[in-house]
Amino acid sequence: MTKDSQETVIGQITSVFGVKGWLKVYSYTDPKEGILNYPNWTLIHNGQRIPAKLEEGRRQGQGIVVRLKGISDRDVARSYCGADIQVPISELPELPEGEYYWHQLEGLTVFTVDGQCLGRVDHLIETGSNDVLVVHATRESIDQRERLIPYLPDQVVKQVQLEESAMTVDWDPEF
Repeated sequence: MTKDSQETVIGQITSVFGVKGWLKVYSYTDPKEGILNYPNWTLIHNGQRIPAKLEEGRRQGQGIVVRLKGISDRDVARSYCGADIQVPISELPELPEGEYYWHQLEGLTVFTVDGQCLGRVDHLIETGSNDVLVVHATRESIDQRERLIPYLPDQVVKQVQLEESAMTVDWDPEF
């Protein structure tokens, strides 16, 4: 997602569920059921933007299953597998101070506490214990290495400045 985008990805359709057009969804929201709070989706699939309306959904085991308006056939549903689910950023709830959505962190330039540029946050990875920033080198970086930096506020991530598109981390550049 680009900084100027008005939408953000909140999940992905992974596979079909049953024979009546239901779909399995991998939710990026926390909690996972939070994806069900957004009734109007834009599916991004094979370069196409497809408007979709959430009819119903529920937790199913460890995942989420949904039924989209107008889809009642397994074969039709299968054509949506692999689609990213986007919603308008304006529909996201406001977070408490000091908490950030991933899309807000993507694109920030990362500096050490000494002021050395490590690169720019390309994306984040969910690992279970903590999220990880994937930092790609830029022309301004001290080197051309990709870095994986744990997203641990106060421990590793010392400061996030959205207005300046910058983040300060307590991280050894050699690591």
